[in-house]
Amino acid sequence: MIGKIAPFVKKYKKFAVITPFLVAAEVVLEVLIPLLMAKIVDVGIEQQDLRYVLRTGGFMILMALCSLFCGAAAGRTAAVAATGFACELRKALFDKVQEFAFANLDRFSTASLITRMTTDVTNTQNMAQMMLRILIRAPLMLVCAVCMAAYINARLTRIFLLAAVFLIIGIFLIMRLSYPRFRRMMEQYDGLNSRVQENLTAIRTVKAYVREPHENQAFRDAAEKLCTAQRRAEKLGILAMPMMSLILYSCIVAICWFGGNFIVAGTMKTGELISFISYTSQIMISLIMVAVTMLNLVLSRASAARIIEVLEEEPEMEDPKELSAESKVPDGSVRFDNVSFSYSGDKDRLVLKNVSFSVASGETVGIVGGTGSSKTSLVQLIPRLYDVLEGRVLVGGRDVKEYPLQALRDSVAVVLQKNLLFSGTIEENLKWGNPEASEEEIAEACEAAAAREFIEALPDGYKTDLGQGGVNVSGGQKQRLCIARALLKKPKIIILDDSTSAVDTATDAKIRRALRQRLSGMTTILIAQRLSSVQDADRIIVLEDGQISGIGTHEELLRDNEIYREIYRSQSRIEEVG
Repeated sequence: MIGKIAPFVKKYKKFAVITPFLVAAEVVLEVLIPLLMAKIVDVGIEQQDLRYVLRTGGFMILMALCSLFCGAAAGRTAAVAATGFACELRKALFDKVQEFAFANLDRFSTASLITRMTTDVTNTQNMAQMMLRILIRAPLMLVCAVCMAAYINARLTRIFLLAAVFLIIGIFLIMRLSYPRFRRMMEQYDGLNSRVQENLTAIRTVKAYVREPHENQAFRDAAEKLCTAQRRAEKLGILAMPMMSLILYSCIVAICWFGGNFIVAGTMKTGELISFISYTSQIMISLIMVAVTMLNLVLSRASAARIIEVLEEEPEMEDPKELSAESKVPDGSVRFDNVSFSYSGDKDRLVLKNVSFSVASGETVGIVGGTGSSKTSLVQLIPRLYDVLEGRVLVGGRDVKEYPLQALRDSVAVVLQKNLLFSGTIEENLKWGNPEASEEEIAEACEAAAAREFIEALPDGYKTDLGQGGVNVSGGQKQRLCIARALLKKPKIIILDDSTSAVDTATDAKIRRALRQRLSGMTTILIAQRLSSVQDADRIIVLEDGQISGIGTHEELLRDNEIYREIYRSQSRIEEVG
């Protein structure tokens, strides 16, 4: 696991390499201090040599200051390496998510990905920092202190070696039992973040339906589940500190008892016992530091595993390995050749079944059908947002899988049902369609989308800040901005997925008239609930349960297709009643 994420520290390698040397210098200096203290007691004080005491004491102070400097420097270099590692890891995760196809994103919830890029990376960053400092300092301190303690009195050394065995066994058992609990705790973080994200995204709906009490209770339930998972995960870790303290103080008591007897027997000096107790404290504290670090590594291991899941997720779609000399889309023709599709990849759960039709370049085609007839699923296959399960989708006479994804999607503009704008100005959002678009081109696109009038009526015009998700504009205005953004791409194919559903009939007609002029030469695919939006199309495709029920003009379908006739009648009755 460490090997899979270690490469992300490469950019900060020099800080990661310097840290162990600084830690080693800190430990060596710290280990020598008790030995000098013993010399002061056994030589300077016993012989009443004040100059020796002052000289050795001054040397001790100098060593302590040097140790302090090395420790502070090691802390800084470890922090730089760990935070840099976390930064690179977050960038790698975000870049990986950008490579995901829709099918990959369907396997990870948005809340889970956010948790992995924030909380999980922070936990892994802490792990990296602990490994650079504590997991180097503590073992090195342990070895050096044991050597010094054995040098002073090898017989007393057996006491803390025996205690260390019990401590290691206890920590190993706690770690083994804690890992699945920490894994479950991180899953509960996903659940809590999912609840918060959903609530904040739909806060207007919550308030409109006065569902605040329900949402508050749902959040409390999610928070309680997380709290329970945290308590269960940390319950075992809580046992570690009392166990360590018991072993530490038991060691000191035993050493004081046996060491005191050695002093009485004349086989050990007072200063040696004092320094031996200091080394014992260093040894046991080192063991405790290792134990605490290992417990934290259990949590970090769970987070690292979740990060690696994302990094190792294979994108469902990739550019073809062998690209032809001409990678651009030549024209806007579209052909579905016996296409079947399933979101799950299961042939028994098809949402499109044996769909075949052709659209000539520059043709306008409408798609209608009842809710759940897979209209959106159909058009998402054209820019290869999903891959077909069987059959082929051809654009410009070639299978979409033969194009580089960027070339294909640059030639296809999609205005989906869910219109999304980003934080920033109207102009910045529109330039998503074409970053190099001039003011004149932007104005023309907005005119075609019937958005220019309301934009120019705003105090700041195209410089108006939309806020997060476009909260400053209505649903209909948001749709028109998304249409204008798509038009700025100047694509060969434009797909409008029920993109005028939030505007009134008059505005819808105005947009359709403008688009007929603006989209001359572009292949246009219109998905609509209102037949008035598609009845002027060159042809209309009627879908039912993922299959084509009929293809023809408005008049032909009224004459030959029962489903289309029923839709037309029902909408006519509604208009008459209205």
